[in-house]
Amino acid sequence: MWHRSASFILDKNQNDTVYPADSVTLTPPPPSSISTPQNPNPNLNRNMSMSAYYQTRAAHHGVVTSDWLAQSQEAATRAVATGGQEIVDGGKSGRAFSVIDEFNNWRKQPDLAEAVAAIRALAAVIRNSEAKTMMELEIELKKASDSLKSWDTTSISLTAGCDLFMRYVTRTSALEYEDFNSARSRLIERAEKFGEISYKARKIIAMLSQDFIFDGCTILVHGFSRVVMEVLKMAAQNKKLFRVLCTEGRPDRSGLRLANELAKLDVPVKLLIDSAVAYTMDEVDMVFVGADGVVESGGIINMMGTYQIALVAHSMNKPVYVAAESYKFARLYPLDQKDMGPALRPIDFGVPIPSKVEVETSARDYTPPQYLTLLFTDLGVLTPSVVSDELIQLYL
Repeated sequence: MWHRSASFILDKNQNDTVYPADSVTLTPPPPSSISTPQNPNPNLNRNMSMSAYYQTRAAHHGVVTSDWLAQSQEAATRAVATGGQEIVDGGKSGRAFSVIDEFNNWRKQPDLAEAVAAIRALAAVIRNSEAKTMMELEIELKKASDSLKSWDTTSISLTAGCDLFMRYVTRTSALEYEDFNSARSRLIERAEKFGEISYKARKIIAMLSQDFIFDGCTILVHGFSRVVMEVLKMAAQNKKLFRVLCTEGRPDRSGLRLANELAKLDVPVKLLIDSAVAYTMDEVDMVFVGADGVVESGGIINMMGTYQIALVAHSMNKPVYVAAESYKFARLYPLDQKDMGPALRPIDFGVPIPSKVEVETSARDYTPPQYLTLLFTDLGVLTPSVVSDELIQLYL
């Protein structure tokens, strides 16, 4: 049975919001009409115009008030005046706040995932913001999120983490609060809560997976995954008797690192070359892999070789378990291996390669959901078919 985290469920009051009497319902203009909409409130300045960002917001929410329009105009004017400069650190130290610098500071913690570091950095953006309205704050958050996503465009978890943060934090309506400071405090509270949920995800996943690891079992793992390492570490601490077959994990040989960490825990471990997976599969009781991203179909994107391991395991009726945090749930729907963005890694073959020989340098592949058994997440233990429902809840 899988469980849904209550912290990710929308407040019931969201659908019961009563809008002020002066609110005006907006109808998105037809494609042939002029892109800049007419001001729906005749009492406002006739020369006021909304940026494309606020036009999108208005079309999405369907309702806009006079105050909301005034805030959007003020935010757009302020954004032009500042020219997109960095936020000053609360106006106290005079030091310019950079979301990339904050992100890099969090990344220095060895056990902190890249996506969690981004979530912590975005929370710092809210704390250090000098915005005077919700519109300005949302613009700053969006710019910061875009900067982080562009830092590594190949990272699925980084992009998904930023997108989920924006949805989770900013879905609280400013109309629920009397003033901007109250709304801002609520955003900071939600940002910190989301950061804590993401930070604790590995522990939750490790706890949920313990019932599936039994004494005397043999577990095949592929490469190095911090969440899989946490699962095996907790099993060892619980005095469970098991052994691990660990693949080398080309092209970066990350499996060597995992084998070394397991040896320190006195867990029996055997190192395999990647091409020996089918040869040893009859010894395996289960396969445990991590994921760079969990997509809408319920499949996963992970390091190169995961797909062929899942194929072999499926043909020999071995369960394939995926351990992945919910901030890796991405709104992607790859149909085949070529639908993914390139994530290239250099490969050292140990010998010179002639210039006329083409080398495949892709570092990850896509495993369809039919080859996966269960996904262990901080939202609960899910079947691949449930992932799309969870994605709807997360991004709603």
